[in-house]
Amino acid sequence: MDFIKTPVKGMPEQLPQDMILREFVLNKIKVNYGKYGFLLIETPAVEHIENLTNKQGGENEQLIFKILKRGEKLKKETTLDNISDSGLRYDLTVPLARFYSNNAQHLPMPFKAFQIGNVWRADNPQKGRLRQFMQCDIDIIGDRTKIAEIDLITATVDMLSELGLGKCTVRVNDRRILKQMALNCNFNPEQLSPIFVILDKYDKIGVEGVKNKLMSLGMSENNVDKYCGYLKTYDKTLSCKDFFAKEDNSMDAQIVENLEDIINITKNLVKDKGNVIFDPTLVRGMGYYTGPIFEIELNSYHLSIAGGGRYDKMIGKYMGHDVPACGFSIGLERIMSIIKEKQKALGLEGAGVSYLVDKDTKREKIEEIFNQAAKLREDDTRVSVSTKIKNIGRQREELKKQGYGKIIDTYEWER
Repeated sequence: MDFIKTPVKGMPEQLPQDMILREFVLNKIKVNYGKYGFLLIETPAVEHIENLTNKQGGENEQLIFKILKRGEKLKKETTLDNISDSGLRYDLTVPLARFYSNNAQHLPMPFKAFQIGNVWRADNPQKGRLRQFMQCDIDIIGDRTKIAEIDLITATVDMLSELGLGKCTVRVNDRRILKQMALNCNFNPEQLSPIFVILDKYDKIGVEGVKNKLMSLGMSENNVDKYCGYLKTYDKTLSCKDFFAKEDNSMDAQIVENLEDIINITKNLVKDKGNVIFDPTLVRGMGYYTGPIFEIELNSYHLSIAGGGRYDKMIGKYMGHDVPACGFSIGLERIMSIIKEKQKALGLEGAGVSYLVDKDTKREKIEEIFNQAAKLREDDTRVSVSTKIKNIGRQREELKKQGYGKIIDTYEWER
């Protein structure tokens, strides 16, 4: 059987120059989130299948890479439904919930967690959509107040600004508002899930598209018209309070006031780094969200790059009592695609020094070269010492790609 040299479809591999850039970005993220008091943790890539299929992960539960049972356990199974006992995690939130319930006695309260790790989804690979990709999550567990949302949003906007990604827009909503909007229009509770799936496409299909899709599901025209009436009055300049003041509804004033506080405080804190707005069409697909939800879009790229929200019920499924929790996740791969375009501006090109040593160089000169390299490294300069190859032109070109702006050919030292 022949070996296959290419990676499995949708599974990325990184060249050295790519890893230099990734490590630069990850270090920036770690430093920034560390300044906000978030503590780095690590959870396993493999999770119990029961945890991954608890009907809280939305469509992602259909994209799990399942792991077969082994040995006698597998032999005893007679149906396909029971041949898996674990799977690769599809996000970092489900593992965090299990992690906290298992380690709560060793953790501070509230607990500000920070995770970086690969996740896997058995999706159809295409541009911008991989089967393996890295997520960076910050979460606050044990704080049921608006302080958690404010801290998460400001930390993430600050981090994106530190990476030089330009201004952003933070869209904020609340799952309870989404639910009440639909109930005010006389939809049944069992209809909420398909309604939210359609509303999530609002940016692409508009109000008429939402109406047509709801009607195609056989929903009442009166209910649909009333619901779309909400959407037609939506204006990005409207506050949450003003938006609902225009409508006759039973929206909980306390929920509205809480969301208003989150938006107004964070808006003042991020200032020129971005804007924070109320968006009643924001859904977020995960079924575990219970309160405020948020998403960040980079203004210059019209690209959603981070999202999250409050999930006060998930951890309680492990511990037997509710534990408030709120989190924010950024997609590293999307950030990397943008950062690559800004590599020169970040000063990563040309920061290193490379010595190219002829294979016949004398021992004394080799020692001198390594001594010079050691002195440069004391000043935190990245230095490489390598033997020259015959195709010196290609070698120089590859070194430049890796960030070595100064290349010293030691051949003349011997002549």
